Amino acid sequence: MALLYRAEVRPTKLELLAAWLPGRAWFQGQADVALERVAAYRFDDPAGRVGIETLLVRAGAGPIHQVPLTYRDAPLDGAQRWLVGTMEHSVLGRRWVYDACGDPVYGAALASAVLTGTGQSEEYFEVDGRREVRAPSMAISADDPRLVTVPPVGSIDKVEDGDPTRIVCESVELTVLRRLDAHTGLSGSRLTGSWEGQHSALPLAYVSLR
Repeated sequence: MALLYRAEVRPTKLELLAAWLPGRAWFQGQADVALERVAAYRFDDPAGRVGIETLLVRAGAGPIHQVPLTYRDAPLDGAQRWLVGTMEHSVLGRRWVYDACGDPVYGAALASAVLTGTGQSEEYFEVDGRREVRAPSMAISADDPRLVTVPPVGSIDKVEDGDPTRIVCESVELTVLRRLDAHTGLSGSRLTGSWEGQHSALPLAYVSLR
């Protein structure tokens, strides 16, 4: 479960992404327009230390981009290449925001969601000692979850940062679609998603055991 805070964040997530996204080779859209948040989903970090959120965003009339992010309370060693930026959270303090494709915690969470069907985490606020659940902005589903547990994912061996982005870990290979348009010839167990205005589920990611 993901505990959310009614907090002020500077810069906002969309402001961070507006500065970072146009520099990606797989970005398509207008670089000088405000980003639109289309939907989002979260995974749980079993250790409870890293926030894991995937945003679907669009720039102007461009395609929808899928951007997995991790939020950390300290820099991730050896991951400067994947740093999107930092933001100040009025409750949690400074947060280091990473392109999650370079963060092994995200790799393990995505593998678990696809191979075991754990799905997205429930989001909630604490209000006067009560839990107030926030309805998800999209639905995600794994096509054929078949494992009870996933072998330890371990560190990331290699990332091919394109569309799709290929992440090779110790026990799994992950494929994350960056632009949610037509992709063919991809193999592995599949994660799909749908949201308001997109009623037929689209592929989001694929996972294969190594």
